[in-house]
Amino acid sequence: MVIEMGPLSVLVSIAASFMLLRYLLRNVNWWLYESKLGAKQHSLPPGDLGWPLIGNMWSFLRAFKSPDPDSFVDSYISRYGKTGIYKVLMFGKPSVLVTTPDGCRKVLTDDEHFKPGWPAATIELAGRKSFASIPYEDHKRLKRLTAASINGSEALSLYLTYIEENVKTSLENWSKMGEIEFLAQMRKLTFKIIMHIFFGASSVNVRDGLEKEYTSVNHGIRAMKINIPGFAFHKALKARKGLVAIFQSVVDKKRIDMKGRAPLADKKYKDMMDALMDAVDENGKSLDDEDIIDVMLMYLNAGHESSGHITMWATYYLQKHPEYLQKAREEQQEIIRKRPPTQKGLTLEEVRKMDFLSKVIDETLRMVSFAPMIFREAKCDVNMNGYLIPKGWTIMTWFRDVHYDNDVYPNPMEFNPYRWNKTYKAGEFLPFGAGTRLCPGNDLAKLEISIFLHHFVMNYKLEPTNPNCPAQYLPHPRPTDNCLGRVKKISA
Repeated sequence: MVIEMGPLSVLVSIAASFMLLRYLLRNVNWWLYESKLGAKQHSLPPGDLGWPLIGNMWSFLRAFKSPDPDSFVDSYISRYGKTGIYKVLMFGKPSVLVTTPDGCRKVLTDDEHFKPGWPAATIELAGRKSFASIPYEDHKRLKRLTAASINGSEALSLYLTYIEENVKTSLENWSKMGEIEFLAQMRKLTFKIIMHIFFGASSVNVRDGLEKEYTSVNHGIRAMKINIPGFAFHKALKARKGLVAIFQSVVDKKRIDMKGRAPLADKKYKDMMDALMDAVDENGKSLDDEDIIDVMLMYLNAGHESSGHITMWATYYLQKHPEYLQKAREEQQEIIRKRPPTQKGLTLEEVRKMDFLSKVIDETLRMVSFAPMIFREAKCDVNMNGYLIPKGWTIMTWFRDVHYDNDVYPNPMEFNPYRWNKTYKAGEFLPFGAGTRLCPGNDLAKLEISIFLHHFVMNYKLEPTNPNCPAQYLPHPRPTDNCLGRVKKISA
């Protein structure tokens, strides 16, 4: 006996099958990651682990490729409430988003319970000896050996003159070039500066073509680790291999040049490469080639990408807000007015007196949130806000949500340097991270930005071709036209 199904029954059957399949797919990640926790699963933060394999990556990418990147976390807040902590599956691992100042501060400063937890793609592209992946003790040692070369009054004073000379030359050249991609030119400038700091006089010989390779690496640094042609990680890995080969040739040449000579004692005659190769810790251990190359890769990337972007945005915001531009100009004029007549160029003491300009930079860092998150991994089960973070799960400290928290920063979408007339609590401002793994180049970055803005506000203006150009947010926030416009001199 054959029972014929009518059209309605067929539709109902298809719909039921679809719903069953959807239910099964939505629960694959529960079976893979949550069910193994037993009773502990009931203490997990609210949220969901998304679809098999891809987890929540599609919704993350969709939000960050839209004009509203904050819609990603907003969707969790609307569904689960403002708990400040949510479970997700991202970059192939079960994870927890932490979106509050206190939560981010705890994760970043608690080395006993948390360790670096960067995605596999990031670790491979940054290098296994880079700051992103090495254990706490190795990180402390490497930071101690390298920090002196880029931080502190002596090091910054050495770089100041070179930075200022190149800023002045670049602005003069840009003013004669007509329409330019301001961001692209800024990145070239900051790359030239960081190359000089690393390689000194030899930087010109290794600079050509490197920035293009770094652009490819950046596009893959937070991508899924899919090593297939056409995917961002594949292209980035190829670019990294090219960078490593170039840096290895530089290290080999330096090793040959160093044979038979004593370590350079006078920092004034060292570039950072010399300092790294001469560095010896308290146990007499020096850095090997892989240490040096991975340090160079990280510093050169961070040292030009973040500085170039933040300087571009600070210039853009000042040009967009004439009242702040005028305030900044008056401050810089006052600094020059008090300068001895025999002095040529800025001093580090003058830079440190740029109070309003410092507020402009901090407000830009908040608004842009260049690195929207930092990754950690739970070394053991950790309780936070009444929820369990299981051992081995990734924690993403979500800086964008902290920097745009209306309770901390009223009217957070408004660019307002005067909000920095007050002091914020630990965890409320995290542009360079926090704790022992705080970005080691933050002082150098602020110095570069301050010097550029000093000369820009005094002598130039930016005329964007597309004043209302939309922004894109991956891999970093930028105008879609790279801030196309003209740099023009202003009359005194």
